[in-house]
Amino acid sequence: MLGRFRSNQLKVLVATDVAARGLDIDDISHVFNYHLPDDAEVYIHRIGRTGRAGKTGVAITLLAPREKRRLREVEALTKQTITKMELPSVGEIHRHRESQVVENLKIWLGRGRYKRELEMVQELIEAGHDPLNIAAAAIKIARADEKQRPIAEIAEVKTDMTRKPDRDFARGGKRDSFGRRDIPAREGGAKRRGDRSHEEGMVRLKLNKGKLNGIRPNDIVGTIAFHANIPGFAIGKIRIEEKHTFVDIPEELLDQVMQHNGNYRVGKEKFTLQKAN
Repeated sequence: MLGRFRSNQLKVLVATDVAARGLDIDDISHVFNYHLPDDAEVYIHRIGRTGRAGKTGVAITLLAPREKRRLREVEALTKQTITKMELPSVGEIHRHRESQVVENLKIWLGRGRYKRELEMVQELIEAGHDPLNIAAAAIKIARADEKQRPIAEIAEVKTDMTRKPDRDFARGGKRDSFGRRDIPAREGGAKRRGDRSHEEGMVRLKLNKGKLNGIRPNDIVGTIAFHANIPGFAIGKIRIEEKHTFVDIPEELLDQVMQHNGNYRVGKEKFTLQKAN
């Protein structure tokens, strides 16, 4: 997949934060941040994939209102103000697409390299077709791919309060952004599962931060994958308790993960990993 992206066979690559230090590809024009990272330095690694070797690039961040504090931290670290953009309307998107078609036509009219096409137009005129209609039909054909990119009306996102909770929530757990379920401890401190991983080939680690520190599953996956330089999908189940968190790591990656112990942090808070008893 990465090789196809590097050779320009793929136009878009979706990656976790580990790609921020693993991608060595020139001519990336845009980086889209689905959300801001907890560590402002990770943001710099992300957008550093574009605008390399003196070239220009654009970084666009989709920002939720609750992430404004992180935005200020990024601006303080980069010493730059991030420009706020308004979402375009459907009409504006249509007009932009049309202007691109017109500009492309102007380029080809300036080049004049359409001898065979001109002969085809002459044949159509001799067959009785109007030149304006021929031009309009040609543009219609040129814009055919736009039908494959429908534009959805942008509307306010509202929470459906009548929706029934899924079974994960009913059992007191929830899924993180990677699809893993965060299973809380039972009342009184009793755990649903032992400290040892029940998955073959995995080792369970314990870190000294939990719900009281605002830890989230994607925080753990992001910082471990980034600092240990491992793929985020390799990280197994995560269970967050009040003061501690358990995370499963593949045995073959254990030494690599522990080698960077002390570098892991969520926001400004560092955490350490150790084997669960």
